[in-house]
Amino acid sequence: MYMIETKNLTKSYADFTAVAGISLHIPKGAVYGFLGPNGAGKSTTMKMFLGLTAPTGGSFRIGGKQFPRDRMRILKETGSFIEAPAFYGNLTGEENLDIVRRILGLPKSAVSEALELVGLSAHRHRPARTYSLGMKQRLGLASALIGRPPILILDEPTNGLDPVGIHEIRTLIRSLPERFGCTVLVSSHLLSEIELMADRIGILNHGHLLFEGTLDELKFNAASQGFPTDNLEETFLALIESDNLQRGGAR
Repeated sequence: MYMIETKNLTKSYADFTAVAGISLHIPKGAVYGFLGPNGAGKSTTMKMFLGLTAPTGGSFRIGGKQFPRDRMRILKETGSFIEAPAFYGNLTGEENLDIVRRILGLPKSAVSEALELVGLSAHRHRPARTYSLGMKQRLGLASALIGRPPILILDEPTNGLDPVGIHEIRTLIRSLPERFGCTVLVSSHLLSEIELMADRIGILNHGHLLFEGTLDELKFNAASQGFPTDNLEETFLALIESDNLQRGGAR
């Protein structure tokens, strides 16, 4: 069963197409890595899933529910982290999460659980304005995880973290399907980061889906095209460069 499935999903702005007819298949219980250079269309796709921008073509289903008919039901089952999360700087990390908890109608214990998951328990009483960038990223992740939603959509969740923090968040994301039975869609522009936590990947460039499948399938696909396969990051870059050359460098 696919937890997230799109059919020819498209988003155009006047004469610019940000997402060009992509068909994604994200299995239930998977960590799906969404890859592509900055500006490839990853964030736009995630915003469509969350109803933050409307598709101009195609369709998608999340958890068996059709957008836009079931938009509110989809949102209730989806935890998200999109771009730099915004918080009330004068409120503590705990108080910021408590607002989310009350909106979602969750028990008070959900706040402590979320803070514990992302390693912010010791800083729960500090005002959010005093948080470092990495701590704000963790708080954003806690906000997405609160209530243990069955679907998580995470856009570049390790941005701003130091190497130790990146390792901790990667390990956490990798563990989520087994611990909570959830499905995770996580974006990055670095294959080296995604290959350590994803079961399947989708590679996007200039709004087009270049590849979807497992990392082993990516290696096989790349080898058949004469691309390097010893280093997956080089494989990814070769795939992107080849696509750019075919497009003549134009978007």
